[in-house]
Amino acid sequence: MSHDFDESYKGTPPWDIGRPQKEFMLLEKTGEIKGSILDVGCGTGEISLFFASCGHEVVGIDSSIRAIQKAQSKARERGSSVIFKLADALHLSELNRSFENAIDCGLFHTFTDVQRRKFVKGLRSIIATNGKYFMLCFSDLEPLDWGGPRRITKGEIEESFSDGWKINYIKDARVETNFHADGGRAWFSSITRL
Repeated sequence: MSHDFDESYKGTPPWDIGRPQKEFMLLEKTGEIKGSILDVGCGTGEISLFFASCGHEVVGIDSSIRAIQKAQSKARERGSSVIFKLADALHLSELNRSFENAIDCGLFHTFTDVQRRKFVKGLRSIIATNGKYFMLCFSDLEPLDWGGPRRITKGEIEESFSDGWKINYIKDARVETNFHADGGRAWFSSITRL
């Protein structure tokens, strides 16, 4: 990944909104997510902490030591059972375990094409058969004039998960940020590992 995420966590990065993104809270409200969860690119842990508070077993990983330290501090303060680990999302098989779900809030769109293929292969190694991957990423429908990360097309998601996966849906969504009043245009996807 080209971005130095550890540097971003010296302060408060734009994506660290201090609460879970709405799309992930809806998964719990509608009962769509069940069982254990791996939060890839967990940042400071708000989504992990939310799901743990709902009774899920959750492990959050991030490549930024600063993000993990902040997440671990929040877990201690809140008495949460979430396990936060420093780990590389491009080497998921090294976790040596499987989960019923993986969630991704804003990581997928940071990868190059080559990294994306490696990431998807890694997901297959840690998501149980019939388990789900839920992903929120910036959409190509978001104008480029305000900057931000790479935009992803629906077709890129479909292509990335065309072999050994079933796409349940890819729907329009918003990614809330600290500097974007109504959020950025996004895709929210539910994808089942076959």
